[in-house]
Amino acid sequence: MTFIYFQVRLINTFNLMLLAKRIFLVLSLMCSLRGFAQQEPSIQNMILNFNADRGSLDRFYFIQSSPERRQRMEVFCMDYLNRLNALPFETMSVSDRVDYILFRNQLTGWLEQLKKEQLEYDAIKNWIPFADSIYSIERPRRRGSIVNGEQVAVQLYGLTKQLNESITGVKRLASIDRNLAYRAESSVRGMQDALKSVYQFYDGYDPQFTWWVPKPYHILDSSLNVYAELFKEKGKLSSTQKPDSSGIHGSPIGRDEVVRQLKAAFIPYTPEELMDIASREFAWCDAEMLKASREMGFGNDWKAAIEKVKNSYVPPGEQPAAILKLYNESIDFIKSHDLVTIPPIAEETWRMSMMAPERQLVSPFFLGGEEIIISYPTNTMDEADKRMSMRGNNPHFSRATVHHELIAGHHLQLFMNDRYKPYRNFTPFWIEGWSLYWEFILWDLGFPKTPEDKIGMLFWRMHRCARILFSLNYHMNKWTPQQCIDFLVDRVGHERANAAGEVRRSFEGGYGPLYQLAYMVGGLQFYQLKKDLVDTKKMTYRQFHDRILQENNLPVEMVRAILTNQELKKDFKTGWRFYRNK
Repeated sequence: MTFIYFQVRLINTFNLMLLAKRIFLVLSLMCSLRGFAQQEPSIQNMILNFNADRGSLDRFYFIQSSPERRQRMEVFCMDYLNRLNALPFETMSVSDRVDYILFRNQLTGWLEQLKKEQLEYDAIKNWIPFADSIYSIERPRRRGSIVNGEQVAVQLYGLTKQLNESITGVKRLASIDRNLAYRAESSVRGMQDALKSVYQFYDGYDPQFTWWVPKPYHILDSSLNVYAELFKEKGKLSSTQKPDSSGIHGSPIGRDEVVRQLKAAFIPYTPEELMDIASREFAWCDAEMLKASREMGFGNDWKAAIEKVKNSYVPPGEQPAAILKLYNESIDFIKSHDLVTIPPIAEETWRMSMMAPERQLVSPFFLGGEEIIISYPTNTMDEADKRMSMRGNNPHFSRATVHHELIAGHHLQLFMNDRYKPYRNFTPFWIEGWSLYWEFILWDLGFPKTPEDKIGMLFWRMHRCARILFSLNYHMNKWTPQQCIDFLVDRVGHERANAAGEVRRSFEGGYGPLYQLAYMVGGLQFYQLKKDLVDTKKMTYRQFHDRILQENNLPVEMVRAILTNQELKKDFKTGWRFYRNK
């Protein structure tokens, strides 16, 4: 009897414990839901969700330029735009309003690009009449549908016949508009990816598929590759770029598109105004260059002074040690002036690597970030190229840019980007403008010790002025790549091979049309903001620089809005005329 009583009591105790556990789980779930509901209106949470959702959709609708992907992304953008419009903008902080404005611009900009893609796709549909059939083969594969291998093989043979007829037709065309050629090539590559995903999924696993499909698949894939290359070649022939002897192929976008992109980047200046700014900055550099040239004993022959500086290069094998020495000098200088907070792990973890000879063709100078990639000649280069590489990477030129690439430039930027507001999006005006701004600051504070150091820093400052001029002239169809190369050689003092590498990098390296002008323009924006806040004693250098890094990647006008607690309207338009001539 006692045993039965004890059992009953134990069961009741267990039931009570189970009930308590269930109540606890329900309350926890309610708290979680309440927390989620509280997070949902947050602009930051919305952006994080958008980025995650976009990644999921990108991986599922992976076929580039396909109508299915484009239509899904349009619905996706409109959904987030509607959710964004429902947020209470008027009660937001300045920082939240900045995120709201930038996210809205991102969504509307992407919708514009999707509409442009639709127009281009409509224009090329007659060249890819087989596209829908290929898409229909891939779509059920995502859910592992059973296929009939023999029917797939017959279908692939039929598609190859259609494709070869299209190839014959396109071959007859003298040329194709560059943008349409790119869209056609992208669409054909997307079809290749679609068929490849099907083939890799079933081949070897489905016996019937493996028996019938491999041969017709490889024939069709090969023909698609020929077709994609044909569009690529036809587009080159019709490029809006003026023909020249440089061998550099790009795609000038025209003045109207330059203006549109400047507004989207929060730069309220016309291309002509930016070129005028570059010319004014060039004039300042010219005057300082003459001072340094005279100090070196070359009078007004600044090119002779540059020649002497170029020939101060270190022997092959010694460049890494020279870079380390320059880094130590710059980091000591930054610390001694208490310019910015440097996290110990950031200082600890940067490292070096050597740049491959092939990459030096488009990046003749070292690159940076967490890893500084050193450009210096290898045994595979011919003697003339070796000499130009060493001359262009001499210690005085490199002195101007070690801090640009490492601390407090790109390495510190990227380190902080991972730790503060990482949802904010990339803009070259912040990335490159900030690093160039440090060249301005270190010049002002006396970092160059000798006239040779000054010439090294001025060389790069002139180069950034030149980037505005040659990139805008190129994209407005006024200069050819060869004219850009000649300008860098004659006006800045570049080695010819290095100048060609810079121009090739600008127009064939995957950079956006505004990237090259973003260095000087962004640097001038940060420099004016420093005048407004540091020179007036409203902030110290350290406070100013730390705040910028902690706000992450923003158009500089938006950094200004946050730092000055600017009242922002929902329909905000760029308007900060930041340039004030010295």
